[in-house]
Amino acid sequence: MTVQWLTLLYFRGLDDLEKELDLYPDDAAVWTTVPGVTNSAGTLTLHLCGNLQHFIGAKLGGSGYVRSREHEFAVRGVPRAELKAEIARTRQAVAATMAVLSEAALQEVSPDVPNGIRLPTGLFLMHLSTHLAHHIGQIGYLRRVVTGNPASAGAVGFGGFAPAVMP
Repeated sequence: MTVQWLTLLYFRGLDDLEKELDLYPDDAAVWTTVPGVTNSAGTLTLHLCGNLQHFIGAKLGGSGYVRSREHEFAVRGVPRAELKAEIARTRQAVAATMAVLSEAALQEVSPDVPNGIRLPTGLFLMHLSTHLAHHIGQIGYLRRVVTGNPASAGAVGFGGFAPAVMP
């Protein structure tokens, strides 16, 4: 059941990421920052997609994805349509990996955790989910500051769990 729940968390997060991008008024605003904020919503989107495709898709799922973390933080001006296509690719990578990940595998040491830290795969996947949620929150606040629009994307709400029906 844990793999199913983790999958729901990732899908909810990726849906929320897309909703946040949709609330920006135009592509240029996605790349705007303010004093004291280094990373734009576009940068954080590329970072989140690269992170999940690397650790879940490539390391756990063997997708062959090759990450360029430096590129995630260096590139600018990618249109929202391309960012959303990257989110879709990330969703596919997560879905493919989680579909074949066993509950027993969650107890095994996760491959390639940064800094040589040894973590069970399940705990590492929980960490990656909180990392996703953290940056989505940053994107939401940055969007409000950049655009002056206080609208909520409804990120990290319980509505994303609609498929999880309790008996």
